[in-house]
Amino acid sequence: MLAEQLEDDAPVEGEWDVWRRRSGLALAPLAFLLAWWWCAALAPSAQRLAAILAAVVVLWVSEGIPMAITSFLGVAAAVVLHVAPANEAFAPFADPLIFLFIGTFMLAQSIFHHGLDRRFAFAILGLRGVGEHPGRVLAAYGLVTCVISMWISNTATVAMMFPIGLSLLAVMESHGERCAPAYGAALLLATSFAASIGGLATPVGTPPNLIGIGFIRREVGVDLSFFQWMALGLPVVAILFTWSIANLWRGGAVRQGSLAGIARLIAAERGAQGAWTTGQRNTMIAFGLTVFLWVFPGVVALVSGQDDPFYKQLVGTFPEGVVALLGAGLLFALPTNFARHEFTLPWREAVNIDWWIVFLYGGGLALGSLAFKTGLAEAAGRGLTNLLGVHSGFGLLAFSTLLAAVLSETTSNTASANMVVPVVIAFARSAGIDPVLPAVGATMGASLGFMLPVSTPCNAIVYGSGRVPLTAMMRYGIALDVAGVIVVVGVLGVLGPFVLGR
Repeated sequence: MLAEQLEDDAPVEGEWDVWRRRSGLALAPLAFLLAWWWCAALAPSAQRLAAILAAVVVLWVSEGIPMAITSFLGVAAAVVLHVAPANEAFAPFADPLIFLFIGTFMLAQSIFHHGLDRRFAFAILGLRGVGEHPGRVLAAYGLVTCVISMWISNTATVAMMFPIGLSLLAVMESHGERCAPAYGAALLLATSFAASIGGLATPVGTPPNLIGIGFIRREVGVDLSFFQWMALGLPVVAILFTWSIANLWRGGAVRQGSLAGIARLIAAERGAQGAWTTGQRNTMIAFGLTVFLWVFPGVVALVSGQDDPFYKQLVGTFPEGVVALLGAGLLFALPTNFARHEFTLPWREAVNIDWWIVFLYGGGLALGSLAFKTGLAEAAGRGLTNLLGVHSGFGLLAFSTLLAAVLSETTSNTASANMVVPVVIAFARSAGIDPVLPAVGATMGASLGFMLPVSTPCNAIVYGSGRVPLTAMMRYGIALDVAGVIVVVGVLGVLGPFVLGR
């Protein structure tokens, strides 16, 4: 199972992690009481919600209890303390984007189950000339990771690519001094960094993207289409990936220019895969149709405009969450052995998707919605406006991207997006600024944690190999953090008004 694979690849929990989790259990009640006292001037429902959110944020950051359970408990506490009735508090768990998560995760599970990810990876690495030059191996290996992570969980992508990277290094090390330790660190860091970067390209690439899109839709009333997000995300990914690989290659260069052993390894792996299986073909049919229906309405809008009746009919008939469910449904309808009643995705595999992210997203969306309904978000926005004095859209875009990036270094990307995006929207409204671009900046910034092993599970997996010194991760990571903020702000500032029409 994928979950078991990730557990096996994860490093043993260190003393810092144990201390962080235990301190969260102690600090959460204290944060609840302090926020209750600090927000006494607010309306009673806003005061109670502020106390709940303070405790939830502490538990999210510390991971004192599982993050999904924290989300459930936060919404349940809002009902118990009469912030909102149960049917209103839990309504966001039925948001259409919840089903986009579920359908996408099932498609990804089928890709893993049938080995399409490895087939694709070795097909790229096996391109003529790639496997004979360390620099091209680094670039192709990173590119494979980046492209796969556009559609599949970043962590799952790294869990799959990580052993491939170790195999490549083993072949290189068989050439004696040709493979320096610096190159090994660079190759494995390319796995982690490229996965996080690639997730920015599509709405389904990483959970923070859907979290941000959900808040923008519910609180601002703006629907960001799959095509619009990709029009902004792909330039960010292209620039940031190119820069990161160039920087890693400069620091981990290998002198010799030809390593035939890697080419032989890749050729052997491709040969061992054999012909395409029925399950692989069926999965590609379902996945290809899903991506087509996600992107096609945006192409129609680009050609004919968003007022075109055909575009409106497409969007109304095939919303993205429904498309994901239709694609996932095909996996249970396309047979691999009809006589034995076997289909592309067995249910025992389908239930292994990352349910915790679904629950975390639902809880974060529920608490964020309550913050706006109770007036807490508006009060927080006014306070930040007075404190920071940011009065321009570009200034808020830069600030929100930087804030989310900094926060994501010490807490999960999903928690960072849940905490920062609603605050940025409220801040923008209070300052009289259009909140869409700053909210998109905060959403992308939440995926820019590259500096520490605790910043993202991707970093933790490669750090656990023992081949990536902490100093190397911090040196490359902080440079990528800075470059990431600059690229996100620059691309959104230039392309955002044209793509979003705002």
